[in-house]
Amino acid sequence: MTSPPTLALLVLADGTIYRGFSFGASGTTIGEVVFNTGMTGYQEVLTDPSYSGQIVAFTYPELGNVGVNSEDEESHKPHIKGVIARNITNHPSNWRSQSSLPDYLKEHGIPGIYGIDTRSLTRKIRSLGAMNGVISSHISDPSELYELVQTAPTMEGLNLVSSVTTSEVYEWSEATSPEWQFGSPPPLQGDPPFLVVAIDFGMKRNILRRLSSYGCRVIVVPAQTPAEEILSYNPDGIFLSNGPGDPAAAIHDIPAVGSLLKSEKPIFGICMGHQILGLALGSTTFKLKFGHRGLNQPSGLPNRQVEITSQNHGFAIDPNSLDGTVEITHLNLNDSTVAGLRHRSLPFFSVQYHPEASPGPHDGDYLFAKFIQIMEANR
Repeated sequence: MTSPPTLALLVLADGTIYRGFSFGASGTTIGEVVFNTGMTGYQEVLTDPSYSGQIVAFTYPELGNVGVNSEDEESHKPHIKGVIARNITNHPSNWRSQSSLPDYLKEHGIPGIYGIDTRSLTRKIRSLGAMNGVISSHISDPSELYELVQTAPTMEGLNLVSSVTTSEVYEWSEATSPEWQFGSPPPLQGDPPFLVVAIDFGMKRNILRRLSSYGCRVIVVPAQTPAEEILSYNPDGIFLSNGPGDPAAAIHDIPAVGSLLKSEKPIFGICMGHQILGLALGSTTFKLKFGHRGLNQPSGLPNRQVEITSQNHGFAIDPNSLDGTVEITHLNLNDSTVAGLRHRSLPFFSVQYHPEASPGPHDGDYLFAKFIQIMEANR
């Protein structure tokens, strides 16, 4: 006979209480509550270091149907603080599945709650903005949880890069297997291979796969690596990765990237890397009300080609802070926030979205070819 599910509570910083059931690990967890609109790719979300410090509510109502597997992980472990779902399954049905979602979360000590009205939660976040919340299967008193969540730091001003970056330098050595290829074969290959130094602010593995598939030899270095050390590798290009937290709080990385700009080496930034490049170029950033998280965000410029993109960020570059040396190349077409930029005369460019997106979409993959072309021109 199956035992009844354990009751759990979700309490938000504004005092809202949601009652549901526990899955994954038991216990109590606090984080910024955000929502993701993707209909697939929940394992990539769980293991994306950019979600560090956050509790993710999935708007798609069924979670866990395809289980989890080691091939789809974007890093060595999940980084989220908790999971919120409408419905879950304990019995996945997929030939690639190696474990169920509840067992996977339990293995990694991550609490979840299901059985709540995720539509109501999403509407609240859209109305009031992302806010801290707490999930607990141990504490049944909502007032106690409310007091607990009030003590948690907010995401604004929070530097989380140091908690997710690599602890040592390494060279990416994973061969790009056929199942990770998509579209036409990359048209440009370096000969000898282009050497790219990638600064890890919270790197996703598929970024490294795409750089490798385009003929790059990739050396990954920790955040806060001095510019002099990065330049000692004599790279053909420098990559700035995605990552969590407030980009303006990366007080050691912004000046380091500023020093790298003086070398005039080609630089390509994604997500947090885009924001840090913008900050190094003299711009400022601000916190979005509820951020962009999903696989269906339209980006481009009005009256030009539109790209459907994967996005995951809670901060954006202030367009009014950009000087005349920087051109906006993409806007998020939902709210006109900056989604891409480039320097008008030097080989620096970046996007706020994820062109390497796994499981997709792949509209922005051409940006890796663009990086190759820039490195080739500057070699």
